[in-house]
Amino acid sequence: MNDPHILGTERIGKLLVQYSIPAIIGMTITSLYNIIDSIFIGHGVGAMGIAGLAITFPLMNLVVAFCTVVSAGGSTISSIRLGQKDTDGATEVLNHTLMLCLVNAFLFGGISFIFLDEILRFFGASNETLPYARNFMQIILLGTPVTYTMIGLNNIMRATGYPKKAMLTSMVTVVCNIILAPIFIFHFGWGIRGAATATVISQFIGMIWVVSHFLQKTSIVRLQPGFWKMKKRIISSIFSIGMSPFLMNVTACVIVIIVNNSLQRYGGDMAIGAYGIMNRLLVLYVMIVLGLTMGMQPIVGYNFGAQKYDRVKATLRLSILTGVCITSTGFIICELFPHAVSAVFTSDGQLIDMASRGVRIGIAMFPLVGAQIVIGNFFQSIGKAKISIFLSLTRQLLYLLPGLIILPRYMGLDGIWTCMPVSDFFAFVTAVIALWIYVKKLKRLSPLQS
Repeated sequence: MNDPHILGTERIGKLLVQYSIPAIIGMTITSLYNIIDSIFIGHGVGAMGIAGLAITFPLMNLVVAFCTVVSAGGSTISSIRLGQKDTDGATEVLNHTLMLCLVNAFLFGGISFIFLDEILRFFGASNETLPYARNFMQIILLGTPVTYTMIGLNNIMRATGYPKKAMLTSMVTVVCNIILAPIFIFHFGWGIRGAATATVISQFIGMIWVVSHFLQKTSIVRLQPGFWKMKKRIISSIFSIGMSPFLMNVTACVIVIIVNNSLQRYGGDMAIGAYGIMNRLLVLYVMIVLGLTMGMQPIVGYNFGAQKYDRVKATLRLSILTGVCITSTGFIICELFPHAVSAVFTSDGQLIDMASRGVRIGIAMFPLVGAQIVIGNFFQSIGKAKISIFLSLTRQLLYLLPGLIILPRYMGLDGIWTCMPVSDFFAFVTAVIALWIYVKKLKRLSPLQS
């Protein structure tokens, strides 16, 4: 039996391992798939395939944004409801999450598909990279209802006491993806379109797995007849909490658009390809930290709902330490072996050299990123939407955007890479200050263990 109420009694370290490890494995496998997929494209399609894939990153961020606005809000509220012993409330949130995911998928996916070429041009596509980006995104956009349903319900599954089952969802989809992608790319000769087709088919299999879970009587919360009947109060709560990761992904989209256009200006398609490689490498470690925060979220949400603030603080402290260790590992590997990790994606010497330099400069402050991500997600987990939104926007808009406007004018392509560690540092400082202020406020409400 899965009992979510152990979140209020079991040792914090044990809970964090129990809930985070499955999520970390799932996120790592997903990220490794993206890396392997890029490797298939790099070697099966070529350097322009990598550049075309990089052009799709802003639109992929938007795809994720319109999904997480529902899935993140739904999972946070459902865990808080369980902490308040409100199983019926958690069930209502599940039903709303499914319906909102479907609505968002059809609206966003349909509009993006209609105006796809114009969007990709705006995102920095050239005549050479546009066909690759278009072929990839057409398939991805057609599959958004499947993607949104799988991700949205999988997050609810994790938040309601089934972290291992949620991990298996990621494992099933990724294993299917890794099997199908090379078949479609190399054997059938579908190129970059084959990679996208493999992704959608694999996510459909994962969706069937997740939906079947919530139809079983053994599930703590289950899909109910009439799930399409929604309440304004619950919709408002879901979007309020989910607005932080939504804005984070939207601003990431805006920044990547500016980055791609700057790279096109100062380095051409090859520079965009180099950024694509760098992005895949760093996202691996960011995804691991996000897996950690997925495990942290139900623990923090439950105990915050139960007003056990000492356990909230202990969970946060351990999560920050773990997050910093994860990103520090990525920093060491990429700084010591930039050529080796870049060469995995392509055999093009110019692209390898450009990516290696970008990686070395861009990750100078990467160890601090782990703490910044954990703190931002902590505020989301306790329902402090405004603080979480502010922290989500600081790195992208307050620090990275001005740097992208100013530094490349004086440093050229190196100025684009340099913006990244500078913004990482200031975003970390801002997050620490926000946390310090909130903890002092919380101490006045209830004495916390030091």
